[in-house]
Amino acid sequence: MSFSATGLVLTSLLYLLLLFGVAWITEQGLLPRHWVRHPLVYILSLGVYAGIWAVYAAVGMAADSGYGFLAYYLGISGAFLLAPVLLNPVMRICRAYQLTSLADLFAYRYRSQWAGTLVTLCAGGALLALLSMQIQAVALSASILAPDSSPKAMSVLFCLIVLLFAILFGARRNQNSENHQGLVLAIAFDSVVKVSALLALGLVVLFQVFGGMDGLDQWLALNKPDAGSLTLTLDDGSWRALMLMSFAAALVLPHMYHMTFSENPSPKALAKASWGLPLYLLLLALPVPVILWGGQALEVDTDPNFFVLGIALALDSPALALFMYVAGLSAASGLMIVSTLALAGMVLNHVVLPLKTPRDQGDIYRWLQWVKRLLIAVIIFCALLFHEAVGQHLDLAILGAISLSGMLQLLPGALGVIYWPEGNRRGLIAGLIAGLAVWLVALVLPFSHTINPLAWLDLPLVPNYDNWHIFTFISLTVNVAVFGLFSILSASSAEETSAAQACSLGALSRPQRRELLASSSDDFIKQLAEPLGYGVARREVERALAQLKLPNVEYRPYQLRRLRDQIEANLSGLLGPSVARDMVKRHLGFKPLARGATGQDIRYVERALGDYQNRLTGLARELDNLRRHYRQTLQNLPIPACSVGEDGEILMWNQAMATLTGITADDVVGARLAALPEPWHQLLEDFNRGEDQHRYKHRLDLRGKPHWFNLHKAALSGPDHPEGGNIILVEDQTETRLLEDELMHSERLASVGRLAAGVAHEIGNPVTGISSLAQNLKLETDDPAILDTADQIQQQTRRISTILQSLMNFARTGNHAQANRYEPVSIRRCVQESINLLSLSDKGTRVHYLNQVPDDLQVLGDEQRLVQVFVNLLTNARDASPDGGHIRVSGNLDSYSAIIEVIDEGSGIPEDQLDHIFEPFYTTKAPDKGTGLGLSLVYSIVEEHYGNIQVESPADPESGAGTCVRLRLPAYQPESGDTAAAMNERS
Repeated sequence: MSFSATGLVLTSLLYLLLLFGVAWITEQGLLPRHWVRHPLVYILSLGVYAGIWAVYAAVGMAADSGYGFLAYYLGISGAFLLAPVLLNPVMRICRAYQLTSLADLFAYRYRSQWAGTLVTLCAGGALLALLSMQIQAVALSASILAPDSSPKAMSVLFCLIVLLFAILFGARRNQNSENHQGLVLAIAFDSVVKVSALLALGLVVLFQVFGGMDGLDQWLALNKPDAGSLTLTLDDGSWRALMLMSFAAALVLPHMYHMTFSENPSPKALAKASWGLPLYLLLLALPVPVILWGGQALEVDTDPNFFVLGIALALDSPALALFMYVAGLSAASGLMIVSTLALAGMVLNHVVLPLKTPRDQGDIYRWLQWVKRLLIAVIIFCALLFHEAVGQHLDLAILGAISLSGMLQLLPGALGVIYWPEGNRRGLIAGLIAGLAVWLVALVLPFSHTINPLAWLDLPLVPNYDNWHIFTFISLTVNVAVFGLFSILSASSAEETSAAQACSLGALSRPQRRELLASSSDDFIKQLAEPLGYGVARREVERALAQLKLPNVEYRPYQLRRLRDQIEANLSGLLGPSVARDMVKRHLGFKPLARGATGQDIRYVERALGDYQNRLTGLARELDNLRRHYRQTLQNLPIPACSVGEDGEILMWNQAMATLTGITADDVVGARLAALPEPWHQLLEDFNRGEDQHRYKHRLDLRGKPHWFNLHKAALSGPDHPEGGNIILVEDQTETRLLEDELMHSERLASVGRLAAGVAHEIGNPVTGISSLAQNLKLETDDPAILDTADQIQQQTRRISTILQSLMNFARTGNHAQANRYEPVSIRRCVQESINLLSLSDKGTRVHYLNQVPDDLQVLGDEQRLVQVFVNLLTNARDASPDGGHIRVSGNLDSYSAIIEVIDEGSGIPEDQLDHIFEPFYTTKAPDKGTGLGLSLVYSIVEEHYGNIQVESPADPESGAGTCVRLRLPAYQPESGDTAAAMNERS
């Protein structure tokens, strides 16, 4: 039974077209999202690790090494079972810093572009053998089923199909995410095909060849010599080497790194994969012994590597043979697609971009897409050349061993990322070069049938198919020894130490709190436009703002530092960590240090400790609980408090401060005092910069109401806090001040009341008698002179009564009325009502009143008292104005104060009298024109409203005429919660 080459090609195309369909449907969103992101899909996608080994090579190795074939599965199963201490830390680093490959991880941790490039070259060289293994398996399986087919033609066709799939679904344009959901589902489908085919063949062999378990037992009892090859001797070291390489594969193989970390949907998926992948690999391994025994029982004449095809042919089952061929094609294509995709990303980030940064490209994303597609084609072409030159002459198992032993050289550096902070780039590069040199000389060259340096040396130990594992251990030992020695003898840079702290398990990076050159996110766009172009820069900054859930325009220093780190992480996923770090360092730099080292970024440390809360145990957990207790104590302190760094950055803002100012901690922590809205900016910044440690009874007008505060400042510097800074306490004394004012008002009212009562008693009765006598005198005579004298007497007694009444009114006003009786008052309405009252008098017709106060100008006060103020002021202005003169009343809003001016065109007030006009009973008018209590009453009422009054005369310096009376009262403003908007406007 045989197939035609055309039939196999059509079958291959149909199957890969099916994969295209699966990937395309997923990319179009036609499948439910929870299906695509289900942990089972992720687990099955990790089955790409098995590759062609699962279908072909495992049976061949079982024939040679017995149960040693299990080492290929046991090693990686152990790595995933240790996921909490091995894979989860790498996952955390990859997610935090957008490290999409092992080369990215090495370049970030060891702060070296050369480290990333060397890892890329090592992975590229080692993967050629693994890719050649896949190509060879497909070509040989096709030649077994279709003897008339050309292995070379099948190899080329297979590579072209893989190239097309990788370009369409692996290198698609995807600037916002490195996840390829269509590719992941297609690889998961491949894994289902593999395990289904092997389990199906195992069942067919068990029941059709052996007739069930009893028949298998009988055959094993009768054919011990043949079945005895499936044994394992502890003296054979190849299985140890294979297990170690398999263990390392979880971290170092590019396709495993890509599927495990870059395509990971969530941390929970990795937790389920820690037992799900070993279970899947167990299902792959179960039918291998049965298939081997079935091939031996049927005396299949094919190589043991291809027993799966030989058995199907021996059973004369075309459908089973085709199924097994498709399984092998599926395994090979899945591994090649993911490997070339991952390797192309590594070459792009660590070989191409360091040599040519796409500064002049209009669309960087599109440029990167096409370069990556070109690299995929180059990698597949190189793999095909390697296969034609070397790979086709080697056994599948030895190809796998060469590839895995080369990738094993990356294991010491990978473990150093997590567990050895003292390792540095000099040690890593030296160890890698030494280990790779031994691997190249002892394994690659001898098995390539071109050059064997060890044979020229006439050594007793020469590499061959039986002792390759010895040279694997030798190369790894040299690598580890040189890595450790160079790292111990050489010092790590500050950047390496910081990266090591960020990567090490349980360590905490402690970044400095430094000020960036850019003062806002808009500045980020302008500065990144130079290397990226304006469009790309804007898109990357907006993307980072959205990821951090920050406003469209950010200005707070702490949030800008977070934004900078997020942009670097995103660019790391796009361009690689080295290029991204260099770009961000050059264009989003920090300001030079003025003196010494700056303080630590407290907010960063706080967030990091919050993330670690559930992982802390023992004394560390108790210390963290104590820290949280003291922090909550400060937050719940009933006195408003904030802490400020030496650079003016707000580090803490407790709940009482948020209640007092109406500004939440999220809006200001990490910002500077200068960004606070008025009046808090001026109050706190001036006090923080001043020399005074205390400021008492500082008056502040808040939304039309006066408040008084005591401010206290204490330095934070000390042995346990060398960074410096201040803590500021704001003590609200408003209620105390109002109580004091009310008490003073009561005392004054009582004293003046007693004085007024005494005056009224002592003077009122005689004045009444005098007025009565004058009235009687007018009735008793017709003498004009006497009548005129009696009128003057009555006029003066009325004046005395008016003075007494004004004195009583003055006594009742006091300095301060209770603020809670005040209501919003329109100044324009008060002025207009005063004008209307004065217009009732015939004197009011001599002048013209101009009310130019805005309609929306309001103060918080007593409307009748304010009308009394303007009646007195307008009366004085009227009396001083000439006939036909104009009296203008204007008003405007100045910050939190209402400014009202009353300007007349009169003769003005002499300069020597300006200091006395507010004194009781002092007047510049004629004796019969005023009592001298009007302006005293005005002054009292204005002070009662927590304002002040100024008089300027002359109002017009050129003419020397006129008087300007200027009132300043706290303006009433509605409550507003949009503090963040006000701060943005200020910044």
